[in-house]
Amino acid sequence: MALTEERARTSPVHRKTEPDPASRSRGGQRFLLVGLVLAGAYSLFPVWWLLVAATKDRTALYQSNGLWFSGWHLWDNLHQLFTYEDGIFLRWTANSFLYAGVGSLGGTLIALATGYGLARFQFPGRNLVFACVVGSFLVPIALLTLPLYLLFSKIGLVDTPWAMLIPCLINPFSVYLAKVYTEATVPFELLEAARIDGAGELRIFFSIALRMMTTGGATVFLLAFVNTWNAFFLPLTVLRGEENWTLNLGLYNWSGKRLESGVDLTGLVLTGALLSIVPMAVMMIAMRRYWRTGVTLGALK
Repeated sequence: MALTEERARTSPVHRKTEPDPASRSRGGQRFLLVGLVLAGAYSLFPVWWLLVAATKDRTALYQSNGLWFSGWHLWDNLHQLFTYEDGIFLRWTANSFLYAGVGSLGGTLIALATGYGLARFQFPGRNLVFACVVGSFLVPIALLTLPLYLLFSKIGLVDTPWAMLIPCLINPFSVYLAKVYTEATVPFELLEAARIDGAGELRIFFSIALRMMTTGGATVFLLAFVNTWNAFFLPLTVLRGEENWTLNLGLYNWSGKRLESGVDLTGLVLTGALLSIVPMAVMMIAMRRYWRTGVTLGALK
């Protein structure tokens, strides 16, 4: 009798069915895939609208469907964009490349050197310096714009490229990232071995540490480049003449001409905005191999 009851309890009819781990994994993957698709659509929707709008003439821009094409006037818009006001758009683009490229490159080198020093050197007040670095990047940049303007106006740097380049060279958040990455990738033993072999500190930094920090440097440079390329409030404050304006500031000025002088430059503004995202996309693709190398290196370790 007891044997019969035991068989009944362990029979497939009375056995409790447990969810299959594989089915739970597939359900989680589907949920993640749906979330990624929605996030990607949300991110690409403004780019799609901008691409469609840049291919329309002035009439179709206001009277046709905003999410689909109505004629193909992209080449005409590009020609008008590059020739309007003697090609001032190209001058603004060159200024943006100057501020974002040179400023970000110099700022990255300074940030990597500072982060390396904070991570691998012991000196009095080291923790206090790092605390000041962390506290400084918590201050909004808008609060620093007016003091920068007053300082630059006293030394005669307002409306010059230096008014944009100097603030780009100092980025506390980049210093923080460089310090964290140095602590994770540059071992003390390697630096001590180089010192025993007679290498100086500058040679150790440029020949050993800097090469090991390539992935972190690429991240710092890209973040600084995007931040400077998209900057608006700082150039609006310290730049006055059109010849020194950035791309964003120039397009903003064009968008306001409709209210000031009745000239509708919306088509040129949209076409210029479309071109302004191309350098950042190219930069992202170009820097991808450095991130892939860093991820592979961490997996091997």
